[in-house]
Order: sequence, then structure tokens, then C-alpha cells
Amino acid sequence: MHLARALPLVVALFAAAARAQNPAPSPRPAPDLASNPAPAATAINAALPSLFIASDSTAARGKGESQQGWAVPFAGYFDPAKINVVNRARGGRSSRTFLTEGAWDGLLADVKKDDIVLIQFGHNDGGALNDEPPPPLRARGSLPGLGEETREIDNVLTKKSEVVHTFGWYLRKMIADVKAKDAKPVIVSLTTRNLWADGRIERGAGRFSPWAYEVAKAAGVPFVDLTTTMADQFDAMGAAKTKELYPQDHTHFNAAGADLHAAAVVASLKGWRPNLVEKILSAKGEAVPSDRTAWLRLPTAANTGLPSLFLAGDSTVRNDNGSGSNGQWGWGDFLSPYFDPEKINVVNRAVGGTGTRTFRSPGGHWDHLLAQLRPGDFVMIQFGHNDNGARGPLKGTGEETEERPAANNQPAEAVHTFGWYLRQDIADVRAKGATPIICSLVPRKIWKDEKISRSPDTHAGWAGQVATTAHAPFVDLNELIAQRYDALRREKVNALFADEHTHTTAAGAELNAAVVVAALRALPENPLAPFLRAPR
Repeated sequence: MHLARALPLVVALFAAAARAQNPAPSPRPAPDLASNPAPAATAINAALPSLFIASDSTAARGKGESQQGWAVPFAGYFDPAKINVVNRARGGRSSRTFLTEGAWDGLLADVKKDDIVLIQFGHNDGGALNDEPPPPLRARGSLPGLGEETREIDNVLTKKSEVVHTFGWYLRKMIADVKAKDAKPVIVSLTTRNLWADGRIERGAGRFSPWAYEVAKAAGVPFVDLTTTMADQFDAMGAAKTKELYPQDHTHFNAAGADLHAAAVVASLKGWRPNLVEKILSAKGEAVPSDRTAWLRLPTAANTGLPSLFLAGDSTVRNDNGSGSNGQWGWGDFLSPYFDPEKINVVNRAVGGTGTRTFRSPGGHWDHLLAQLRPGDFVMIQFGHNDNGARGPLKGTGEETEERPAANNQPAEAVHTFGWYLRQDIADVRAKGATPIICSLVPRKIWKDEKISRSPDTHAGWAGQVATTAHAPFVDLNELIAQRYDALRREKVNALFADEHTHTTAAGAELNAAVVVAALRALPENPLAPFLRAPR
């Protein structure tokens, strides 16, 4: 069961980013916690492994029931006879000041081989680099972004010269430090602030959560997308019920809110491959359903101030968690360079092994994509490879249905045709004020009479029929890519595949992405034309 469905059961039992580009709203400031003292030392049993938390006030011990950090109830999800849970979160700290004030060195000194270190910052990284009087003086902001830029300042608080780095630089340093101890770093995105617009809660202050994702992806370390998980949960709860969890301000939650966040982190850690917390949980932790999609490390929009192009599809669009495992890549991971990042986000939410029916499972991938969709966005949809057999829909584009028994004693499911599910996708996207674009499935490397085999009479053709009747833009990848393969011929095409006939290498995925863009440009009315870079 996905966490969006599971968390209610648990309840019952990047200056705010690039400050000039994407400022985060702050109706009223959070309490000044810059002077918070270091947390009381936690007794560490040297005979046990440890799990450390490095964060700010959203994880630190708070005032009690009215304000509490998520890492406080988090310890209750673990068996104290099997692991130490060491909360070193400290209120008011940014990724920069957690390092410069020595909190990080103190934590690192206690880390040993195979320990786990959760790293979560961002809420305070959007502040000033160097405050001017009058008080309060914080001087805690980091430079926005992921680069290697620096700025030298005379720190108004420490009275010392300091070289300030980017948010990404500080996270990379923490990851490197943990790895140097043969321990396991985990990046956690921001907690969700109780700020609403158009019936939806804010999904991360500024751009710190997408930046955290990019750092984790580049470093090849686990990423807990706490921002999206909790935003989905709060959107489902509604503003009134969510407000009950934030009695003090928009940033800090009460004990019940802290426990919800803690359960979400546990569920994500259980969902990683391998399971990061196997055999060290308490009975409470074992009862939390695993977020089985956590390991996919699905991205979110990098800049929420821009429209987004979302991709929905199978492993030929995004394979595994987008890391090129077994040399296999999807074309969606090579699409973004064709678009201007100052005008649009490209968000690849495709999931391997899914089809039109399974991608739409209740509380699953389609619901999570829709939760992020806003008016003016776009969704490219490509399915077909996994739309056969027991997990697939009925054939064709008609309105017929078939009752099929469901697993786990669930009610029988009314299964529809391939075309019916695509029509639902189109309707859902348009209901959000967004634009659907339908793609036929990419061809497999199956030759017939020295030509790549097409499927115009099955899924590729059905996708085209649905797009035509729904008046949606259609990109016939099945035919267009097959034409490119025919021209390249067998030997060169063989080198573009990482397995027998389905999954491409990086070079093959890059070629497919180029075909996608060429096909978009060739559309009589290309809805993405304003966002494409000029042809190279």
C-alpha cells in the first residue's frame, strides 16, 4: 500500500530558494531559534549501530505537545535494543551554520561504520548571508543553487572572515564526510509548511527540496521525499484539518504532526532497496506500511514558479530510479536539455513495469502526478509495453469491461480497455487545466524482413485513435523511431539496446529523445513550442 493511503491508518493507531527567482511566501516569520543551545547529549550504546538526524527545528525537540520536531517521536519507531536513534537536530540552523558552529563535527565524531545519517536542511538556508543591525542577527543563509560559487564575508556574528558556499555544496560535503566514515548518508527533503493557495498546500519552501533531490541523485544516495509525501497527505486532509497540526505558526507542527512526519520517514526508509531499517524497528515501526515507491526517487518540479512538463509512462521512459542500472535508460531522462529551464520544468514521473491500468491504481503513481499538476502544465503519456496479460487492460479502445478478482481479498475490479484508460488520463489532465500529449510506445528491437516490427494494429494504433478522437496532440514514436532504426540497420541498432529488445542504452535513449522533440516540432500545433530551445 502506498503511503498516501497508509498514513491515515497510522493516524488512527530550495532564500526560500533562489530568492529573486522563486521567493517563498512568509505571512509571518517563524520564531527566532538561532540562539537555541545544542541539544542534550544522547547516550550512545557503542555496541549498537546508530541512526543520526542532522536538521533544524522541524526535527529538533520542541516545546512539547504544542510544538515538536519529527525526530522526537521518530525514535519510538525503532527498537532501542538494536539501534541508537540520536537526534542532533538544532533549531534555527541551516546547512551552513550546522557546519560552521561545530554541530556537524560533533555528530561526525560519533559516527561509525554502517551507521545511518539523515540530513535535512533548507528552512533556514534562504536567510541573509550576513545580517545588518538591528537584531535579530542570524547570518545563516547559504548561496542558492548547487554550484561551486562562493562569497567571502566578514560575519557580523562571529566577527570572523567566512567563505559562504551554496546549499548544494554543504549537502555534498556532509554526504562525503559520512561516506568517508563508511556510513550511510540519506538526504531528506523539507517538511511541509502550512501555507495554502488555490486549495493546495505549499510543496516545499522555495527550491530547496528539488535541490536536495538533485544532490542525492548525483551522489547516488537514498532520498526521502518528505515534502511531496506530506503535501499529498495534507491536500487530502484539507486546510482545516491540517491547521490543527500547526497551532503555533506555518512551519512548526504539534506532537501529532510530528508523528505523521516521523511515520512518513520510516515508511520511505522501509521502501528503499535494500530496506534501510530492516530488523531494527520496534513493533510501532513494523506496523508502518512500506512506501514501496520510495526507491524510485521520483522527481518533482525544480521551480514551482514555472509551468511543468510531466512524463507518465513505463521503463522505456524512465528505468528503475533513473540511475541507468544495468546500462538501461529511458528517453525521458534525456529530454530536459531540449527545453529552456528558465521557462519550464521537465519532470519524469514514469515508472517501470506499469501500463495504462496499473499506473492508475488508486493512491498510486497517477494520483501523485495529478496532485502536482497545475493549470498551464503539460503531461506526455506513453504506455503499451506492459498492457498485456493479467495486469493489463482489455484490448482495443471500446467501452467493454470485465470483472477480475483482486488480490488480498479486495473487491473485484472492473477492467476496461486500453483506450478507455487513455481517455480517462486525457480527461483528468484537462480537468486540471493542463494539456495532454499522447505518445505511442517506442518499438522493440524485433526485425522482420530487415525492418523493425511495428504495432499499428495494437497499442500504437489504439493510442493514435484515442488521441485523434479526443483532439489531443499525438506523437507516433512507434513509427518514427522504427524509421530511424530501419535507416541505421541492424548492427548500429543493436548497439543502442542494453537488453535483448526493449531497453535502450544511454545512446539509444538519447536518440529516442531527439525523435520525440523532432516529432513535437513537426506537429501542426505544438503546445510546447514556446518552451523548446532553438535547434542546435
